[in-house]
Amino acid sequence: MPDEVFMGEKDFQQLAIIKRLVEDLNIPVSIVGVPTVRDADGLALSSRNLYLSADERAVAPALYEILNATAQKISGADDVAQSLLWANAALLQRGFDKVDYLELRHAEDLSAMNHYAAPARLLAAVYLGKTRLIDNILVE
Repeated sequence: MPDEVFMGEKDFQQLAIIKRLVEDLNIPVSIVGVPTVRDADGLALSSRNLYLSADERAVAPALYEILNATAQKISGADDVAQSLLWANAALLQRGFDKVDYLELRHAEDLSAMNHYAAPARLLAAVYLGKTRLIDNILVE
């Protein structure tokens, strides 16, 4: 029985790459993704959150809120590109300084998706002041 390594899904891209590396190199270890731990307001827990000012911390939960709204739009047959444009605008309107990326990706190989098909993940990196926050959610 291989050893198990547990990784949080907060950085989903890193988790997918490590799983693929372990598989490709036939390393006798099982990588197990565990759900992202969130504060009561939805913000993914991270040591980076300590860099947020009080005002920035008040804005930060909007990332998770907007990701969820975007996932609902996409899974509800809304156009992916239009949904992502809406989300980018919503993030900036809510007080984020910059959207580094906001993309729909295939959950198994991280390939870009122009049309929704399961399994898919919505991945985001945004800036609040000098702090770069990352998050992702499953699109069902």
